[in-house]
Amino acid sequence: MISEHAEDVSEVQEPAASRIALTWSGEPGRLEELTHGTLLDRADRAAAALSRLGVRAGDRVAVHLPLVPESVIATIACGRLDAIRTTLPVTLTVPELVARFRESGARVIITADAAFWDGAVRPVKPLLDHALARSAAAGDAPRRTVLVVNRCSRPVSWKPGRDLWWHEALESAAVPN
Repeated sequence: MISEHAEDVSEVQEPAASRIALTWSGEPGRLEELTHGTLLDRADRAAAALSRLGVRAGDRVAVHLPLVPESVIATIACGRLDAIRTTLPVTLTVPELVARFRESGARVIITADAAFWDGAVRPVKPLLDHALARSAAAGDAPRRTVLVVNRCSRPVSWKPGRDLWWHEALESAAVPN
């Protein structure tokens, strides 16, 4: 079927996997376009990485990300596993994050090193680290894994055994055929 909105014949004949699915415009001068194929490949890799971390159907995955492509990828990955995505807006305060950890029971949290907003780089993971420390001090200390998306290439505190780089987890994820 040919769409009446098609710009030209090549748009109609282009395979779905190579068509742009997501266009993201972020910090000054940064533009990312992901094709359907790339988006789904990354989502499959993210689902495999989450599965390797023990996420199963019905489990909660907390997503503490700014509005970036990885947020969409995490959502699709959770859907692939029938896991529940719990959104933790980056604007939450430490006490609000602690309450959300307790409510959600999420054992995997996806966050970013930092984010651009209001014309400045703002810390994201340091706030999460503070909230996790406060949560542990309050006796809420289940074993958690933190997947860190590298968005701003800033130095970031690291807790070995808990923190993993998102891009490394996806690179090493085996996607079943």
